[in-house]
Amino acid sequence: MATVQEQRLPAYADAARQRSTWRKRFFSKTVVPWLFIAPILLLHLVVVIGPSLAAFYYSLTDWSGIGAAEFVGLKNFQELIFEDQNYRAALQHNVSWLLFFLTVPFSMALVAAALLAQVKRGSMFFRAIMFVPYILPSVIIASIWRNLLSPRMGVGAHLAHWGIPGFDHAFLGEKTTVLLTIAFIDNWHFWGFLMVLFLAAMQNIAPELYDAAKIDGANRRQEFRHITIPGILPTLSFMLLMTGIWSFLVFDYVWLLTQGGPAGASEVMATYLYKQAFNRFEAGYASAIGLSMSLFAGVIISIFIFLRRRGWDI
Repeated sequence: MATVQEQRLPAYADAARQRSTWRKRFFSKTVVPWLFIAPILLLHLVVVIGPSLAAFYYSLTDWSGIGAAEFVGLKNFQELIFEDQNYRAALQHNVSWLLFFLTVPFSMALVAAALLAQVKRGSMFFRAIMFVPYILPSVIIASIWRNLLSPRMGVGAHLAHWGIPGFDHAFLGEKTTVLLTIAFIDNWHFWGFLMVLFLAAMQNIAPELYDAAKIDGANRRQEFRHITIPGILPTLSFMLLMTGIWSFLVFDYVWLLTQGGPAGASEVMATYLYKQAFNRFEAGYASAIGLSMSLFAGVIISIFIFLRRRGWDI
């Protein structure tokens, strides 16, 4: 009966019902999802996209940060690339920082994670001990290490007093050692975080793979190379990507310990940008420096995207 009644509906009523059904379907599948993501999109527009567009505009201007901006075109970038020796030095320091953090903390974290993966009793205690430095505020870590490295009251001074010379130097005050010293302090706080991530990834590798490797006569080094590294490759690649980006954004430890000194020996792009914007009131020029930092981070992301499209499992 229902089928007969539906067939007897007028044509205009059937068309109206179809339009109503289409509206409901469109609203539920198109409008409702956008309503859910609208708050985060609005927040992203206000916090990220808006300031990014403003920074791009001000990078083309001569602006002190106060008052009207004078449009100068690409003059800031021309000065940045061809004339500013301090910027080149800061960029070189960032590249050195990148090379350090792509080798030393990753090597330490991989070795520690591989060793700790064999520990069955008390492993959580060792993880917590190595992870604690990462959750400490950078201000506290910088203060502690500044005192430890003091040539008059630090560890080196006490060793020299006990007859062990060579460590009572102002490592944070010498141009040849300052950048490496700051990198060492940052690495002390960072490598435990990497170790915990790698250890978690290693524990997701199927034990049967290691059993099969042992049956085939593989040693620990071969297991690490052919099973562990491929098994944690996605995590390893992601942290390489993030570390590469962070290396061009480093600011806190450099500023807290030396503010780029002595004589610019530890200046990085972020501290140089800060000085240009808030000490010399060259906000337009600082915006150009900020865009160059974003460009270098984008290059690193592009490399990973290229490798992923070429079939790399990263």
